[in-house]
Amino acid sequence: MKKQVVPYKNQKENKKKQVRQMFDGISKDYDLLNRVISGGIDVRWRKNVVSYLIPEKPKKILDIATGTADLAIELTKTNAEEIVGLDISPGMLEIGKQKVTSKGMDKVIKMVIGDSEKLDYNDAYFDAITVAFGVRNFENLDKGLQEINRVLRPGGNLVILETAVPKNFPMKQFYGFYTQKVLPILGSLFSKDKAAYRYLSDSAAAFPFGKVFNNILLKNGFIEVKDFPQTLGVASIYCAKKPN
Repeated sequence: MKKQVVPYKNQKENKKKQVRQMFDGISKDYDLLNRVISGGIDVRWRKNVVSYLIPEKPKKILDIATGTADLAIELTKTNAEEIVGLDISPGMLEIGKQKVTSKGMDKVIKMVIGDSEKLDYNDAYFDAITVAFGVRNFENLDKGLQEINRVLRPGGNLVILETAVPKNFPMKQFYGFYTQKVLPILGSLFSKDKAAYRYLSDSAAAFPFGKVFNNILLKNGFIEVKDFPQTLGVASIYCAKKPN
C-alpha cells in the first residue's frame, strides 16, 4: 500500500487490533449502510465473484474477511461441500452466524474467528479462497497473501473483490468527491463511529489496484493473474491460481 492507513490515528494499537475494534463497533449497522453506500451494486459484484468459481467446482472454500457472511452464503451456489467463513471480528461473525442459521446453511458454512495472516489450516487444504473487501485491511499484505498461497491447493483458485479508483473523467472526480465527502457523512448518520467510515474511504484510496495489485499477486507466487473492473472501475475482481 502507499501508506499504512489505520482506523484510529490517535491510538497506539496496531492496525489488526484497530480493525477488529472498528468492525465490532459497526457490525450491527454494517449491512444496511453497505447497501445504502453502494446502491446495492455490491450484491452484483459478489455474484460475479461466484460466477468465476462455479466452473471450477471447488469442494472446499475459504472466505477470508467474511464479515456478515454475504459472500459465504452466495458461495453455496458452487455446490461446495465445505465453506469456511473466517473473520477477525467477533461482532461481524455473530451477525453472519445468525444469517447462515436463518437460511439453514449451518451444515455447509462454518463461521470461525481467525487471523488472515496466520491461518490455522494445513497446507493445500482449500480448493478455492475468496476475499471480498478485506485485503486492504491486512496489516501485512504480503504475509496475508503468502498464507493464502500456503493453504490453497496446487491449481486452486483465488478470487478477490476489492475497491478501486476510477481512472477516467468524470467518474474519477465523482468518485473522489463521493468517498471523501459524502461517504463519511452517510457513515455518521448510521453509526456513532465516524472514524470507521473515514478509514474505509481512506484505505480504499490508498490501496494498490489494477496492474499494481496484479504484480503483488505475482510476486507472492500466484499465476494466471487477471483483473476485471466492475461498475466503471469503482471495484475490481482479481482472479489468480496457485501453480501446480
